[in-house]
Amino acid sequence: MIDWKKYLIVFMLTIGIFFTASYISNYFGDKKINEIKSIQDKIAINILSSETQFSLLQELSCKNVSGSLLSGELDEIGGKLEWGQENLGAEEVAYLKQYYALLQIKDYLLMKKISTDCKIKSAFILYFYTTAENCSECQRESFVLSSLRGKYPELRVYSFDYNTDLSAVKAMLQIYKIKDTELPALVVGEDLLTGFHSVEELETRIKESFKIQETKSTDSKQGSN
Repeated sequence: MIDWKKYLIVFMLTIGIFFTASYISNYFGDKKINEIKSIQDKIAINILSSETQFSLLQELSCKNVSGSLLSGELDEIGGKLEWGQENLGAEEVAYLKQYYALLQIKDYLLMKKISTDCKIKSAFILYFYTTAENCSECQRESFVLSSLRGKYPELRVYSFDYNTDLSAVKAMLQIYKIKDTELPALVVGEDLLTGFHSVEELETRIKESFKIQETKSTDSKQGSN
């Protein structure tokens, strides 16, 4: 004789487990979505804050300018975007990367102007990269640049994804004649360097940039006397 009571209990337990698992899955799924949305909002706010800061810095005189004021949170936002690439949807990350790229370009132009007008020692590197699948040396180059930034506070590195769908980035690619087959690519001063370059190679160029600025500063002082 079939024990219907036993089968009914098993059936009810199965249904209970199913709905419990479904509830837990939905709960943590919603929680994850909310966390991602929160991070996305924080990144957007930081970007807007930095953009406002750059507008304020444009109004400062040289006596009010100090290195600590100059958009130090760019690195922090970049780090959050790296997190976002692994945790946010492609569409959200693409939008934030476009905004961040514009922010970097604005900072680059502002910093070059401040460096020239206020005689602040500085060096600039524009770094163009793409995905690890299409650029085996890009990650190694990123490590090199991070090391140099830690060693030289006066060095500013601006990183751009070659595939960023933004007219300003595309304009830079055309200006410097950068091809996707030559990545990683670095613009140091007026020179385009393609392929991987070591710490030692780039360090030599950075020091040379500092020497040129010191020479110009000396000549300027002598000319004013």
